[in-house]
Amino acid sequence: MYTVKEIFYTLQGEGRNAGRPAVFCRFSGCNLWTGREADRHDAVCQFCDTDFVGVSADGGRFADAASLADAVLSRWPDVSDGRAREGRPLVVCTGGEPLLQLDAAAVDALHARGFEVAVETNGTRLPPPGIDHLCVSPKADAPLALTHGHELKLVYPQRHPAAQPERFADLDFDDFFLQPLDAGSAEESARNVQAALAYCLAHPRWRLSLQTHKLLQIR
Repeated sequence: MYTVKEIFYTLQGEGRNAGRPAVFCRFSGCNLWTGREADRHDAVCQFCDTDFVGVSADGGRFADAASLADAVLSRWPDVSDGRAREGRPLVVCTGGEPLLQLDAAAVDALHARGFEVAVETNGTRLPPPGIDHLCVSPKADAPLALTHGHELKLVYPQRHPAAQPERFADLDFDDFFLQPLDAGSAEESARNVQAALAYCLAHPRWRLSLQTHKLLQIR
């Protein structure tokens, strides 16, 4: 059984694939926060801006990998003979924490329907084989089990001393992104953008990742 909060078609707003059309498959649940506001203060990750609790009208509970992959396929705008067509079909498996549920059977089923499979994870769990694009976004002092991948995307600045860029700069990733923390006020968010910009200029290994979907006011 896979429990999915929502599945929707949009543009990827962040990281290396920013601007690319994709189906987002947001799995329910996370191991670093319950998703309930009452628990935020005690959570490992206290700044999450995503609702991943339960199932929405755009999500569902899927008994097997085939039915999950068919639901993802139904959101792609061009389908022929049971496969996604046109462009470079991409599904982004996110959450919450997708690796609590995503397994090899689901990856294989998504591949069979023509998708490149990307995962956005907090890095505390190892992924199944076959993932095409792996984005790790470390949170606070959560233990990092996954120390290699295609991109490391660090929300910045984080208050916890274990979540500073220096901790991750020598890991085995192709790209390193700093993403400004979207704070509670416009003024604080603007300061975070400037802090991330300054860090990237001083440390050229890092690239700036803006949440362009928020700037464009799209999902």
